[in-house]
Amino acid sequence: MSKIRREVLQAFKKLHRTRQYVFAGDGQALAAGRKEINDKFKTNMKETDEDAVKKMLKLALDVDRELRTNVIQAREKGNGIYELHIRDETTRLDNVLFNPDAVIEPPRRKGKRASAGEDCVAAASCDKPK
Repeated sequence: MSKIRREVLQAFKKLHRTRQYVFAGDGQALAAGRKEINDKFKTNMKETDEDAVKKMLKLALDVDRELRTNVIQAREKGNGIYELHIRDETTRLDNVLFNPDAVIEPPRRKGKRASAGEDCVAAASCDKPK
């Protein structure tokens, strides 16, 4: 068995294991994930270009990482109340509280008009035909 073929089979199995882990208990998501993985691999089964296969393998591993780190499950426990299933691998960002007193400046414009100090209204009026 060639090295590339072995890597493809490993990626296929890894994606299915990840699917089972991430969507555990959700039959609909498990079935949809299984169909999607199988369809994509069947579609590209006849690919012979080694570079293209390596790109697809990289994509498969990126998808695996994305599923493990960024997908969470939410189940509705009551009216508007959800229970989240967050795993150890899930990416967590620092939560910063919103400051309602913060002054939010409009974005700066790039180009000549922004450096000349014209505001958006003046710039819009310049676009009219003379």
